[in-house]
Amino acid sequence: MRDDPAVIVLVERARDGDQRAWDQIVERYAPLVWSICRRYQLNRADIDDIGQTVWLLLVEQLGNLRVSAALPGWLATTTQRECLRVLRAARRYDLSGSPMESLMSPDHDDAMIEQEILTAELNAALRAAFADLPPRCRQLLSMLMTDPPFPYAKISAALSIPVGSIGPQRARCLDRMRRLPHLAAFSEREAQDNQAEAARTSDAGGGQRA
Repeated sequence: MRDDPAVIVLVERARDGDQRAWDQIVERYAPLVWSICRRYQLNRADIDDIGQTVWLLLVEQLGNLRVSAALPGWLATTTQRECLRVLRAARRYDLSGSPMESLMSPDHDDAMIEQEILTAELNAALRAAFADLPPRCRQLLSMLMTDPPFPYAKISAALSIPVGSIGPQRARCLDRMRRLPHLAAFSEREAQDNQAEAARTSDAGGGQRA
């Protein structure tokens, strides 16, 4: 997802001083920064401090970011470094030793960071796709996604649709959402991953038969 055109546009607009673009970057990637901090089991005060540091560093470095689409990776790597800095500082005052040694290993982080970036991008794409749905679809899906979801009887009364039509309408709304451009890249990537996995399995099977 490093070549997401939406990310490139946001970075370029933010470089030009567009405050709205900057706000969208923070909204889009704050969950990524938060999830990395939580993985290191930091307390809320440390997480808040790291978040502020990461965004301040981005303000300073945004103009130096050579590839606009690399923003998610830059944020993830910078957040990781700040988390490790906080952990190492805390360990100097911890005479009992650090139980976080495995979390401070670079080998532990690579695959995890890649997954966290993908999750952040998927969540951003889902929010954008949801915002592009017709109001009726957004209202229906919102009522079904609350915790707990609204009973079908209340949804039927609120939206003036038969109870028996709620399930089919939900399916149509979700299908429409999946076909929006925001999620198309993820569907394409999933198909490519499945093809690659099938090829690896086939190659492994052929090698064993040989």
